[in-house]
Amino acid sequence: MDLDLLHSFVSVVDAGGFTRAGERVHRTQSTVSQQIRKLEDALGCALFVREGRRVQLTEDGERLLGYARRMLALSSEIRETVSGRQRIEVVRLGIPDEFAVDRLTEVVASFARSHPEVRLSVRCDLSAALARALARGELDVALLKREPGAGPSMAAWPEHLHWIGPHDAEPEAADPIPLVLFPQGCLYRNRAIHALESAGRRWRVAYESPNLAGLQAALAGGIGIALLERRCITAAHRVLDSLLPRAAPTELALYAGSTASAAARELARTVEEFCGREVGPAR
Repeated sequence: MDLDLLHSFVSVVDAGGFTRAGERVHRTQSTVSQQIRKLEDALGCALFVREGRRVQLTEDGERLLGYARRMLALSSEIRETVSGRQRIEVVRLGIPDEFAVDRLTEVVASFARSHPEVRLSVRCDLSAALARALARGELDVALLKREPGAGPSMAAWPEHLHWIGPHDAEPEAADPIPLVLFPQGCLYRNRAIHALESAGRRWRVAYESPNLAGLQAALAGGIGIALLERRCITAAHRVLDSLLPRAAPTELALYAGSTASAAARELARTVEEFCGREVGPAR
């Protein structure tokens, strides 16, 4: 395999398009497109679905991505080993936005300071997006919200979901109920809507944000109510569980990718210890 073509392929995936990938590898968009076509011809399959300026991986592209990353990493390791230069290892961590709290950030930062040979790359996103990134080989360690008991993981902790709102909230009188939600794809969002619909309660989206801080501010300001994990509750909020239908439980799970290095697994154990203190005993 031509490593130069694989580098362009990975750059298109990471940049989300051919133009931005060209900027990363210091080539024109047309040159990058030609390289991808050459790689597709060599493999005999399409790697991307092109929708205007946006591109998405095909199934064959997703299968190639993990191999491409490993081949490029091995190439770098060979150069560094032969030349005698100290190797800088990149460890990629994915965490849900509502878990990117100060305490976890401090733990991750402490890990980085104690491992100067490791360069951390942290991504905050919806658990569904992080799960896809982990499957594509784009993350080494990921902390995800998921359905209880949804397969093997390094560790899993039960979550405690609560309906919360401002101190003067009266959800029993609201019709429809104004909801403060993460975007579509969030497990908490699905739980909230399903619980209300199962109880015959009408609802509407009053506020939507991918960031926990925005949701917390909207709740404190009286815009609506939300179903969130107890770690998200602040002094500006009131728990409303007795006034609304009970939602099905979720859990938090920790994963390490199939090709995770020793440093990545050490980071995973560090995150596991943190969760054990902050979330509670693992299942």
